[in-house]
Amino acid sequence: MGESAPGSFRLDLNAVDFVGRDLQRPECVLATRSGDLYCSDKRGGVMNIAPDGTQRLIGEAPRIVANGIALRRDGSFLVANLSDEGGVWSLDREGRFAPFLLEVEGRRLPSVNFVWQDYQERLWVCVATPRAGDHQFRPDLADGYIVLVDGKGARVVAENVHWTNECRLDPEGRWLYQNETFGRRLLRFPVKPDGSLGEREVLAEFGEGLFPDGLAQDAEGGIWVIGVATNTIVRLLPDGRQEQVAVDCDPAHVARIEAAFAAKELGRPLLYQVHSRVLPNVTSLAFGGEDLRTAYLGSVAGERLARFRSPVAGLKPPYWDYGPF
Repeated sequence: MGESAPGSFRLDLNAVDFVGRDLQRPECVLATRSGDLYCSDKRGGVMNIAPDGTQRLIGEAPRIVANGIALRRDGSFLVANLSDEGGVWSLDREGRFAPFLLEVEGRRLPSVNFVWQDYQERLWVCVATPRAGDHQFRPDLADGYIVLVDGKGARVVAENVHWTNECRLDPEGRWLYQNETFGRRLLRFPVKPDGSLGEREVLAEFGEGLFPDGLAQDAEGGIWVIGVATNTIVRLLPDGRQEQVAVDCDPAHVARIEAAFAAKELGRPLLYQVHSRVLPNVTSLAFGGEDLRTAYLGSVAGERLARFRSPVAGLKPPYWDYGPF
């Protein structure tokens, strides 16, 4: 997993606390300056946790499995639909869904993993794999792709990605960072003026027990990678070194996952089990709080959001000043 930086931050699991209640698969989480939190919800919508702790489920659609979500300037959302019905759907504040993007270049959008709105309000849509079913988590498949939606419409800008998960752009829009979950890599693509992507490079590779899922950036140029199944958090420094911020897992469970992965038999029932002391199978991270030093962790299994204080501030996300609504 790379050399750790001397004096690196290590999360004290006893310092982790939680916010929210009765959440259902809050896989993706967003935080805003107003103190509002938004997380995806298995019931097919977005849960808003207000600064005073009150909660409101926005939208509920059985045919939609909300995974990645993007907050828009008008307070509406774009929802990546992880169900086999697929596509990206818009969701207004009253809870009404409408199709936003169901096909690209003549091909139907299958299960969509993630959607991100960048600083120019372009949209990046991540399709992990076009394969339906529960046998996608394999070391030999690289059929994911990335879609860009801008003023010119929607088009595929990268293909043959090894299970395309969360992505981020740097504030200047020069680079797109992309997690390949079952390739165990963080990729970087140069972004051209027209939005097309140049040749990819491998920015980091990860070893046993780390399947990179969520992605976040901090104000010092660090990139935080969240590993599903093993509650691993790694901070990649600008010089390429890796700090292991946290790991909370059972080594025997990791061994079972690794054996199933090597045999091309890994599926959600095993990957999403919780075998940890504190963290509930975390998948993503969002920086929030007045100083952007409170880290909120999304999860595929928790009923609350774990949070902790970070030694560095997060990078202000594009939607930071949206709201209150």
